[in-house]
Amino acid sequence: MESIISYKPLLAVLIPVLVIPVLMSSARRPNVREAWVFAAGFIMFALVLSMTPVILAGHRIELTLFRLMPGADIAFRVDGLGMLFALVAASLYIVTSLYSIGYMRGLKEHGQTRFVCFFALAIAATIGAAFSANLVTLYLFYEMLSLATYPLVAHHEDATSRISARRYLTFILGTSIGLVLPAMIYCYHVTGTLEFSTAGIFAGQLSKPGATVLLLMFVFGFAKAGVMPFHSWLPAAMVAPTPVSALLHAVAVVKVGVFSIVRVLTGIFGVDLLGTFHLGTLVMVIASITILVSSCIALSQDELKRRLAFSTISQLSYIIFGVAMLSSMGQLGGVIHILMHAFGKITLFFCAGAIFVATGKKYISQMKGLGRQMPVTFAAFFIGSLGVIGLPPTGGFYSKWHLILGTLEAGQTIFMVVLLISSFLNACYFLPIVFQGFFGKPDDRLLDAPVAMQEANLCLVVPLAVTALASIALFFFPQMFVDLIVLGLNL
Repeated sequence: MESIISYKPLLAVLIPVLVIPVLMSSARRPNVREAWVFAAGFIMFALVLSMTPVILAGHRIELTLFRLMPGADIAFRVDGLGMLFALVAASLYIVTSLYSIGYMRGLKEHGQTRFVCFFALAIAATIGAAFSANLVTLYLFYEMLSLATYPLVAHHEDATSRISARRYLTFILGTSIGLVLPAMIYCYHVTGTLEFSTAGIFAGQLSKPGATVLLLMFVFGFAKAGVMPFHSWLPAAMVAPTPVSALLHAVAVVKVGVFSIVRVLTGIFGVDLLGTFHLGTLVMVIASITILVSSCIALSQDELKRRLAFSTISQLSYIIFGVAMLSSMGQLGGVIHILMHAFGKITLFFCAGAIFVATGKKYISQMKGLGRQMPVTFAAFFIGSLGVIGLPPTGGFYSKWHLILGTLEAGQTIFMVVLLISSFLNACYFLPIVFQGFFGKPDDRLLDAPVAMQEANLCLVVPLAVTALASIALFFFPQMFVDLIVLGLNL
């Protein structure tokens, strides 16, 4: 595989950072400020997109910034996996920025300039994580993202927000410093390198007990992935504005968590070592528990964003679950679920925010009949639900179909049952919302009373319609992303 030296990965990371001083100077001119947000977003996306043909041609893009220590440079490497994740993050950043305008202005939120600045910093850290060439570079961007999103979670500045933000930072930093950092130091001590390699880096230097402990430190240490029991920060972070929730659950934070675990499984341990010690099965058991327990908890949540939060916890473990199967189909299904879940889940969060802005309602029990008042929003919610459940014609069907095929390929039939039960639970906690929205009788209005259409403003409705349609498009046109994954994992 030919490596090409290019500054494009660095520029893609720097563009959102360099625009922050301009955003701050435009605080009193919100239209100018938002124009700069979109300019930075489109330039960043164009840079990411321009690298795609090179990666699809079977090459890699590399750039070393400086040597931290032998075998652990601060460096970028763009491969199929990183390109897939960067395309998701860069494209959804633009859509979420438009949505943020409608949400933040619609509710007359304070601190909007601060909001867009930290939002830009968060997406820069996400792109940096996607393009990291090794574990130490990934770790630095992981921590940068943690610090950048803290002010977003604490945005409302009330007691609840501050408590939730502290809990968020305590979990995320505590696990990364307490578990990931020691594990990373041990890896370097044993191997002298932290560079990602499809063959892994240990080359027979680990015993099974040592490998087991090290793997668990990474899986639980990257707590952004929401693996139980290190998951409770995620529902607590729902006090943040809905655009932040969308960023946390679909675009950046949680996806960086699972992406980091995917990198460790495939680039630090390697499929052969995991298979030799049967560690893939251990990770699948942990992921299965998270999938089923969080799905059951989601059923009991009346607040829509909290139900979506527990759904996210479940869906993230699908990704880890798929890669841990160590089968080609399973790995493909797990990694492509990063993409499919992103578009389905961000649609659901966009809908939740639009409902709140238009009606002030955030509890599911209050939403009976709202589908007739907000048909576009609830139609998009239905499409997003299908994507998360894994039903056609949405991209979620593609990823879950391959996950199920992966269990059969790996001879793990019992885990296929886990996937089917989970999808059934997904349907149980999403489809009744849609049904009650369109056919339920509002508590404060007769069923046969005329209903005026009252959608949220266009800055909210357009993004949720776009992401819903994209979720359908991914069902019909997934091939480019499949090619990136095949190249990235050498499937």
